[in-house]
Amino acid sequence: MERAGLAAAEVAHDLLIDARKPVVVLAGPGNNGGDAFVVARHLKQRWHRVQLVFTGERAKLAADAVAAMDAWKAADGDTLVELPEDGLQRSGLIVDGLFGIGLERPLSGRYAELVAAMNASRVPVLALDIPSGLSADSGRVLGCAVRALHTVTFIALKPGLLTLDGPDHCGRLHVRDLGLRPPELLPARGWTIGSKVVSTVLPRRALNSHKGTFGSIGIVGGASGMTGAALLAGRAALKLGSGRVYIGFLTPDALALDPSQPELMLRHAEDVLTMEALACLVLGPGLSQSNEAIRCVERALAIEIPLVIDADALNLIGADSRLQESCRARSAATVMTPHPVEAARMSGRSVADIQNDRVGAASWLAQRYRATIVLKGVGTIVATADGHYHVNTSGNPALASAGMGDVLSGLLGALIGQGASTTLATCAAVHLHGLAADRLRAQLGGPVGITASEVIEAARAILNTGIYAPSIV
Repeated sequence: MERAGLAAAEVAHDLLIDARKPVVVLAGPGNNGGDAFVVARHLKQRWHRVQLVFTGERAKLAADAVAAMDAWKAADGDTLVELPEDGLQRSGLIVDGLFGIGLERPLSGRYAELVAAMNASRVPVLALDIPSGLSADSGRVLGCAVRALHTVTFIALKPGLLTLDGPDHCGRLHVRDLGLRPPELLPARGWTIGSKVVSTVLPRRALNSHKGTFGSIGIVGGASGMTGAALLAGRAALKLGSGRVYIGFLTPDALALDPSQPELMLRHAEDVLTMEALACLVLGPGLSQSNEAIRCVERALAIEIPLVIDADALNLIGADSRLQESCRARSAATVMTPHPVEAARMSGRSVADIQNDRVGAASWLAQRYRATIVLKGVGTIVATADGHYHVNTSGNPALASAGMGDVLSGLLGALIGQGASTTLATCAAVHLHGLAADRLRAQLGGPVGITASEVIEAARAILNTGIYAPSIV
C-alpha cells in the first residue's frame, strides 16, 4: 500500500499543472481508500494543498488501510466526509480512490453520486488501479464508472483496462510494478499485443526469392451480392505479401477479372477448394448461408492446411454440430474471427454474456473448437486452445465500418501463408489492422469515413516499415 500510494502520488504530482489549486482525494471504504490516504500524505509532504474525502468507516477498514489513515492524520491531514463546499470544479486534480479491482456489485446511492460529480467536474481525474465502477476482469461498467484522464495501475495491467468499456474510462495508463517483478511471482496467462510484433512476424525477404516463396492463398466466399467481401480479403492478402491469391466465388455470375486488382486470380469456389499446394485458406467473406455454402464449409474443414474462418462460415459452424466436430477434429491450424454476435451463436450464449466476459468467452471458444479465436471489438482478444490469451492495444472507431473484418481475414491469410506461426501471425494481423486505422486517423484528423480499402494500403506501408526499419511507432 505504501509503494502503491507513493507511485500514484508521483504521477499525480507530474499531472498538476497549477500548484495553486487543491487536489481532491476521494478515499473509499476498502484498500483502494487506503492507497488514497497514502497518496494524500505524499502530496501534502510535497506542499500540495490536499482535501481528502473519506467515504467509509474506520472500524471496517483492513489493518493496512487503518495504518494509512493514521499516518495521514499524523501528518496533520484533515479528513472530510463530504465533498468540499466549493465543489470539485476549483480543484486542479481529482484522485479517484473509491473502489479498486475487487468491486463486483453495481455502484448506486452515494457512490453513484460521487462518480457523477467527478465526471461532471471537467477536472482531470487520476484513478487508482482502475476507475471506480469498472470491472477489472471484463471492462464492464458496474452501474456507472469514473471517466478518468489517467489511471495508475499497480503490479500489472488488468484485462478490464484494455477491453470493452475500459479504454473509454481509463484514459492514459501508467503501470507501476512496485518493485515486485510480477513475472517472477506468477506466470502470466495473458499479454498485451504491442507494435513490436509487426517487426518480428516475418523475416526480411531474401534477394533469391520468387512468388512461390511467399505462399499461395485461397479465399472462398463472395456469394451473389457479396462479392466485394471476398475481393477485399483477396486484395488484403495480395498487398500484405502473398505470392499468389485465388478467390473462389460461390455466385455463378462472378467476375472474371477484378479491374482494380487484376493480379487476383478469380475462380469458382469448387476450383479453389480442390487446389493443391495452397499455404492457407480463408473461408467466409461474403459466403452466405446457402446449401452450397454449407458444402464449401464441409470441404474446407476437411483440407489439412491452415484455415482462417470468418463471417457466415462461423454462423454455419455454430448452428451445426457436425461441422463443429469436424472443426475440433482438424490437425492443421484453425483461426476463427468472430465478432460478439457470431461468438454468441457459436457458443449458444447471449451477446451480453460474451461482452460481460470477453476474455473468458474467447478462451472457452478456443478450447471448444480447438482453434485460435479472435474475438473482435475494443481490445480484441486473441485466445489459444492452451488457455493463454492476448489483448490488442491498437485500433479506433474507424474500424466500425463495412469490410473491415474481410480485410483482417486477408491479412491473417497472408501472414500465415508466408510461414509465420499461427499465434504470432494472428497477433500481428490484429495489431497491424488496428495500427493501420490509427495511422489513418492521425493523417485525416479523425476516424470518420475511413474505408476498409484504405486500411489495406496503410497496413502494407506499416508492415514494410516494420520489417525493413525495425523502429516502428
